[in-house]
Amino acid sequence: MTKEFVQTDAAPAAIGPYSQAVKANGFVFASGQIPLDPATGKVAEGGVGAQTRQAMTNLKNVLEAAGSSLEQVVKTTIFIRDMGGFGEVNEIYAEFVGASLPARSCVEVARLPKDVLVEVEAIALIS
Repeated sequence: MTKEFVQTDAAPAAIGPYSQAVKANGFVFASGQIPLDPATGKVAEGGVGAQTRQAMTNLKNVLEAAGSSLEQVVKTTIFIRDMGGFGEVNEIYAEFVGASLPARSCVEVARLPKDVLVEVEAIALIS
């Protein structure tokens, strides 16, 4: 088995010793995407909804760079700082995944990198 590292300028660069994603054995394993604008490096403004939209856009761009898509996602994990925003996160998430309905976990956490409100990671099939 070989693995291939994925890197795209359409999503924020890794802020530590990890890859945006790794392709292996017909899958792409996307690292958690936080709501950083890849052009500015700044956190999306506007609360958990705006941050979820940016994180999902970043995830979409990483998956596409890996030869996959949101429609090919089989599992996501959402990390959220306040479960009070769960409904708003769900609404934005649903816009992005449509009818593909991957398996998913959502976990409330005490803190995320750069003090963002949400982070999303995924495992997808390679198209």
